[in-house]
Amino acid sequence: MLQLKRILLVEDNPNDAELTMEALSEHNLANEVDLVRDGAEALDYLKRQGAWAGRDNGNLAVILLDLKLPKVDGLEVLRIIKSDPHLRFIPVVVLTSSREEKDLIESYRLGVNAYVVKPVNFGEFIDAVKELGVFWAIVNEPPPANKGAY
Repeated sequence: MLQLKRILLVEDNPNDAELTMEALSEHNLANEVDLVRDGAEALDYLKRQGAWAGRDNGNLAVILLDLKLPKVDGLEVLRIIKSDPHLRFIPVVVLTSSREEKDLIESYRLGVNAYVVKPVNFGEFIDAVKELGVFWAIVNEPPPANKGAY
């Protein structure tokens, strides 16, 4: 039987977060989708500290990361993830409304696995999230997780 993995959604916009969570759950693309609303909380989640100190060691299929976040912006979160030996192999997909070339270039320079601009149209947004979920949670074969890593 297929073992579905957890997805971490880092999104401060309540509407985008709700739509993303709905799209993923409607299509049964993850056992769990954990939502954090700013970059500092994302780092606490990944490092199992603060409010997330007791979370289990379940493997993450992917991190869906917005760039324009309060407290710690998405590019800094990405930089920290990709420079940490325990986190760097977690696939990260930037899911953002930013079409700024500098954000795109910096995201890839830091090691993002994919950069997706959020479609404005509701149906296209749902379809894009579904496709992301299918690929990263089901199709993609991640590297084996080290004991204790993410």
